[in-house]
Parts: sequence; structure tokens; C-alpha cells
Amino acid sequence: MKRIQLTGQVAEPIGPFTNAIEAGGFLHIAGQLSLDVNGEFVGAGDVVRQTEQVLDNVAAVLRAAGASFGDVVRIGLYVRDMGDRPAINAVRRRYFGDALPTATMVEVSALAVPEALIEIEAVALLPGGDA
Repeated sequence: MKRIQLTGQVAEPIGPFTNAIEAGGFLHIAGQLSLDVNGEFVGAGDVVRQTEQVLDNVAAVLRAAGASFGDVVRIGLYVRDMGDRPAINAVRRRYFGDALPTATMVEVSALAVPEALIEIEAVALLPGGDA
């Protein structure tokens, strides 16, 4: 098992966890919020901008482990309003293209940052992984 170090690439975790762990040929990415590298919130009130920032964070974690969106096999999305689904899905298609992973989207009453409208976690099969 290997913890992925991301100093200067994404915001430091806001709790007692690590952003990603490599285990058994897979990369497990903790839920990412719309925080820039300095921990500043991005896109207040704008689910499209927040989704872009969240997926930019996921991309940074993937790059740090030598992976890309094409290697993602599953994502979990936590949203404050299921009515935002069409806008979120449009952003997801831009980032994932035709390499669509399995996904679960759940509406929640709150996220760790009060302004957050979305949080995304992911699991990727690492290149060369033999799972």
C-alpha cells in the first residue's frame, strides 16, 4: 500500500485522511471538493464551475499516480441537489470522453464545506495493475 503525496498539486485534506492510496493495482481517490491548491473554495453557487474544479483535482491525483481519466473504473458523486444532474453530467462527459466509468450519484443534505454542491470520489486501475 502506498499513500500518494500531492503537496502543491491539490489542497491538503480537511480531515484526518489522505487524498489517495495505491493498493492492489488500484488508486483510491478520496472525495474531492471544489478547493484550489491553496484550499480556497472555487465556484460558490455554480455547480458547473465546482464540478470542473473537483474533476481538475481528480485529474491532478490521477497524474501524480501516472494514470488518467481513461483508467477510472468507478466514481461516486455526492450532490446537494439531484436537479443539477444534467449540468454535472455535461461536465463529466467533457472530462471522461468515451471512457465512462461506473458511477453512483447520491443526493445529500450537506458536505464538509457548507458552500459545496458536489463531491466526487474515484477508483482507477493503475497502468500495469494486474487486478
